[in-house]
Amino acid sequence: MPNISPYRVVQWTTGNVGKSSVQAITANPTLELVGCYAWSSDKAGRDVGELVGIDPLGVTATNDVDALLALKPDCVVYNPMWIDVDELVQILSAGVNVVASASFITGQNLGDGRARIEEACKAGGSTMFGSGVSPGFAELLAIVAATSCDRVDKITIAESADTTLYDSPETERPVGFDMRIDDPDLQPMAAKGTAVFAEAVQLVADSLGLELDEITCVSEYAQTTEDLPMASWTIKAGHVAGVYASWQGIVNGKTVIDINVRWKKGTTLEPDWQLDADGWKITIDGRPTVNMQVGFLPPMDMIENAKSLEDFFVLGHIMTAMPPIHAIPAVVAAPPGIATYNDLPLPRARGVVQG
Repeated sequence: MPNISPYRVVQWTTGNVGKSSVQAITANPTLELVGCYAWSSDKAGRDVGELVGIDPLGVTATNDVDALLALKPDCVVYNPMWIDVDELVQILSAGVNVVASASFITGQNLGDGRARIEEACKAGGSTMFGSGVSPGFAELLAIVAATSCDRVDKITIAESADTTLYDSPETERPVGFDMRIDDPDLQPMAAKGTAVFAEAVQLVADSLGLELDEITCVSEYAQTTEDLPMASWTIKAGHVAGVYASWQGIVNGKTVIDINVRWKKGTTLEPDWQLDADGWKITIDGRPTVNMQVGFLPPMDMIENAKSLEDFFVLGHIMTAMPPIHAIPAVVAAPPGIATYNDLPLPRARGVVQG
């Protein structure tokens, strides 16, 4: 018999993505928010609705992990900026499923952490799933597009974004932004900071039943020729304001999967990278060759009510939050272990059409 009761959900963190997650969960009749983790003392004890800028929900945020797990939720929606393996092991070992947006696709870049997560899933009879908008949703589109081909020669997912108005030094510095263009430590920064894209390459390879010889990263950088003030930091002249990273899956010396990102800031870049448009260009070279241009636009009511450009930033948070949330029913039904899009039925957007 199908599950007709809402899935009981605990939200983990109330940052930018977490706020959009809470708003989506509470607006969705197929989901019920039963608890919320907020580690900081100034958030603990407050109503979750207040924390995310909506009406009170009657759910109080807490930093008591044991109390949240005692609620026996069907799933935790896990939205920290970075994965905490110890935290995930505690949740999964308690028999609670996890859907995450925090830099997790297959877990293969976590080293021993992946094995610990797998063991926790086995011990608790729980499932771990990670997605997001990119990587995650973008790869799902490519996987589906390839099903129209009787031969696939290469899959390319190319992301382009002007991130001038995106203000997140905590996530941008690790990939090389604001480092001196001649810093000897710069070259590996993009590879380290975008390592989760290697997991995305593996995800696509697995969808094709393809065994890769290696996954490698090729990176390039561009500098700003003038000081570039951001909202909370300044990229100095001669420092990195453009980052390109291409993660490539190789078989017999040939790149068969290329997932790349090109991010730039400002108008004083050297070299002067020109972007076609923000979004992704997905290409399945094969028979037939499939081309897909994917972009994102705000709805008309958002355009009419916006007071500044910052009001549109929430779209990025929504797109990051929703792929894990829409996977909840499939993850709850899945056998224990780490699951990817290759293991689950195609996600469905339930509970989002407003009457």
